[in-house]
Amino acid sequence: MRIRPLLIISFLLFNVYTQAQTLQQNLQAAFTRLQQDSQCRYASISLTVLDAQTGETVFIANPDMGLAPASTLKTVTSITTFNLLGPEFQFQTHIGYSGSIDATGTLNGDLIIKGGGDPTLGSWRWADTKENVILAKMVNALQKAGIKQINGRIIGDDSAFDTQAIPDGWIWQDAGNYYGAGTSALCWRENTFDIKLQTGSVGSLATVLRTVPAMPYFTFNSEIANAPAGMGDKSYAYLPVGNKSMYLRGSYAVDQSKRSISVALPDPAYDAAWRLTDTLKRLGLMVSGEPESTITLTGKKEQAPAITQTLTTIPSPYLKQMVYWLNQKSINLYAEQFLKYLAVKAGKPVSTHTGVETLQNFWKARGIDVHTLNIYDGSGLSPGDRVTTRSVARILQSAVGQPWYDAFFESLPIYNNMKMKSGTIADVVAYAGYQTHDGRRLCFSAIINNYNGTTSIMRQKLFRVLDELK
Repeated sequence: MRIRPLLIISFLLFNVYTQAQTLQQNLQAAFTRLQQDSQCRYASISLTVLDAQTGETVFIANPDMGLAPASTLKTVTSITTFNLLGPEFQFQTHIGYSGSIDATGTLNGDLIIKGGGDPTLGSWRWADTKENVILAKMVNALQKAGIKQINGRIIGDDSAFDTQAIPDGWIWQDAGNYYGAGTSALCWRENTFDIKLQTGSVGSLATVLRTVPAMPYFTFNSEIANAPAGMGDKSYAYLPVGNKSMYLRGSYAVDQSKRSISVALPDPAYDAAWRLTDTLKRLGLMVSGEPESTITLTGKKEQAPAITQTLTTIPSPYLKQMVYWLNQKSINLYAEQFLKYLAVKAGKPVSTHTGVETLQNFWKARGIDVHTLNIYDGSGLSPGDRVTTRSVARILQSAVGQPWYDAFFESLPIYNNMKMKSGTIADVVAYAGYQTHDGRRLCFSAIINNYNGTTSIMRQKLFRVLDELK
């Protein structure tokens, strides 16, 4: 009678061990097939699988190889931000003025929109952040203060961040497009706008029909060739620094005439000031000066006049809500804004570089070698980023059990019926996330660099390896 419980325990342990061995063997066989695939002849491939509860190694293959992670780096940025800022964190944008209001309701001074790093101001993703809603809040604040005229300017103040909007390592071809929108302490409409193209005969140049919203202070130079049907959108926007003339290059298929391209807004602080100035004038509240940003004031970034009286403060959505969209839609801007703000939390001068240092120092204190997180940004858009799958998997494992873990888990998209973040840039395919196998929760990071052939086929071949985790 005493032996029977021991036999049951021994059987269960043997069964768990056998399952683990079978999973390792199946993963090894699948990984070997991938390595031997013709698409991976010159590729570098890494896979780390850990027990998400204990951190125990389930499977590793080249786990310490430094590889470009593409957008799977957003999982590292998200988890670090949750740790340092907390799920209920909100950015703050302050609306106020310098000078004074006289008896006639005239503000003799400047109205200032002081950004605090919120990437959602004017965003269409929430009812409370939409452009018209934010503008209405600003107008209401002025009316409540009795301001009927402004003898001064409206200034978009983005001086809380440094002057470098584009992280080191980003390529120029990306920087003018919506996914390459630069950072700003005062973001506006996710620092993007849309351009509607008018296509014509194949080989001729497409023309700009209109923009959404209207951008009257921009001129557009289209060098986009009309391409045959089925060729898709291969157009790119190029914006010379300090210039309001945007160049559009590449090709655009003629069968996409009803579609728009989305491009980066180079000075969102100026656009926020311009929109508010235009709104007030339409309402009959005149502004004597032209809208400005801390760049357009003198041609270089400097401090705006100090706010002497705050009219209202506009909070962002909660961090957990922003992280959801960050990972679901892989929004590079959100990741870069979060990374920069980590430097604020650490009491350092704000820049992408100090944000990276703050992230690295956080994980160094938790036993992760900073050389395995050799990164230039927080989104993974830089092709120069290098991480190891072992470190990414360890960071994913560290999130399990945290109060905000459920919010992070829900932020991950579903690919291949698995909860995981994808990453794709030139010759890079990567995934990082969680999967349950025979009742055991696993976390994993998989990266392929320098494959040949099409991305879609390479992705399916990597899925066959990850299928072993199901």
